[in-house]
Amino acid sequence: MTVFAHPFMQHALLAGTGIALACGLVGYFLVLRAQVFTGDALSHVAFTGALAALAFGFDLRVGLFTATIGIAVMMGVLGRRGRADDVLIGNVFAWVLGLGVFFLTLYTTSRSTANGTAGVTVLFGSIFGLSAGRATAAAWIAAGVALLLVVIARPLLFASIDETVAAARGVPVRLLGILFLALVGATAAEAAQVVGSLLLLGLIAAPAGTALLLTDRPYHGLAISAALGVAELWSGLAISYTASSMPPSFAIIAVATTVYLAATLYTRHGRSRRLAPTAPAPG
Repeated sequence: MTVFAHPFMQHALLAGTGIALACGLVGYFLVLRAQVFTGDALSHVAFTGALAALAFGFDLRVGLFTATIGIAVMMGVLGRRGRADDVLIGNVFAWVLGLGVFFLTLYTTSRSTANGTAGVTVLFGSIFGLSAGRATAAAWIAAGVALLLVVIARPLLFASIDETVAAARGVPVRLLGILFLALVGATAAEAAQVVGSLLLLGLIAAPAGTALLLTDRPYHGLAISAALGVAELWSGLAISYTASSMPPSFAIIAVATTVYLAATLYTRHGRSRRLAPTAPAPG
């Protein structure tokens, strides 16, 4: 029996491919706009939102999407031109962590007897545990996020590179920023189901960081980031399937981080060779 014959692997590949594609596209703009700290904050929001839903007896996905999208939009509205500043993010970070501790305590004391593994799932993901329905829903949501980002990619790129000029040319910079943060929130909620809230930032940032190292052409970078995200997820799932003791979330992030480090070394080596002085020809 091949790896693709197992239903749990089929579900993981279906959901994971869509989510990795969305992470690659969203992550590219997140890194380009220097908003990685926002993604880090939303990873903690995902944890808190999921635990809040579990504590009150709801499906954790309700908490994931409500919290991440809601907080992302709030940060965009309160921030400058749709961008959350570091002070705002820091305050949200501290507030959300405090709420997370509260909901964790509430959940473990009142609801954990019904599903004792749910809290661990929130932290580390459960891509091999997705049902066919959940995998299909995740794939459709991720496809919608990717499609929306492709639609707004051109004006968002303009606003990301020079928002002052973009605003002067009539680009709705603030609205675009808020919409983009909402897409980041939805992507964070989806990615939390694959790698968990602790590691989701790696799935969003690593492929994008690698793409920015390899090319300075935005559309090429978007394509590379998306392709890397999917390839790294597939590789991580294959490694985890082969080495059953290795959690899939760790394997996926390990591959993504290794590729990023390799790209960093490659670009630095190439740059040092270009800058190295050339020995004068013998005269």
